[in-house]
Amino acid sequence: MRHSSSIPYRRQRGVASVEFALLLVPLLIIGFGVIEYGRLLYHYDTVVKSVRSAARLIAQANPDDLYRYPIALSEARCLAVYGVLQCNQNQDPLVPGLKLSHIKICDRSSVAECDGWTLRDVKNVVTGNDTGTLNLVVVRITGYEFSFLGLPFTGADSSLVFQPIQSVMRQGL
Repeated sequence: MRHSSSIPYRRQRGVASVEFALLLVPLLIIGFGVIEYGRLLYHYDTVVKSVRSAARLIAQANPDDLYRYPIALSEARCLAVYGVLQCNQNQDPLVPGLKLSHIKICDRSSVAECDGWTLRDVKNVVTGNDTGTLNLVVVRITGYEFSFLGLPFTGADSSLVFQPIQSVMRQGL
């Protein structure tokens, strides 16, 4: 004679596998989403910090120094893209896809690279508290495209173009 308690165990066979299968898809969606969007935030933060570092470097340079200033501009572009002052062809950028052509620098010597900015926006800007004027420098990254890994279940397109990321600082000289 069989025990009546063994019948429910037969009916329960495979239930754990079915429950795991039902939970696997949402867990994969969450896991892959965390990976993709974590990378996105990491790249964005890296680009923001590189722009800030480049602006800080240019803010200490004098646009009137016709010898040193073009060198400082070149160094700032390299700093924003590669994290070093000197560029070479074999370096990897701070984030994949970041190029020197993405970097735009505007100051009192030129605003040609910053769409929508005029010389009045960066040269002899009135501070508003009657203490005088100051000069500004703008370092901007435009057109940087973040490429997703293409992990399944995330719903992300293959890439995302960041809005312009910029840093504006007072030019001390």
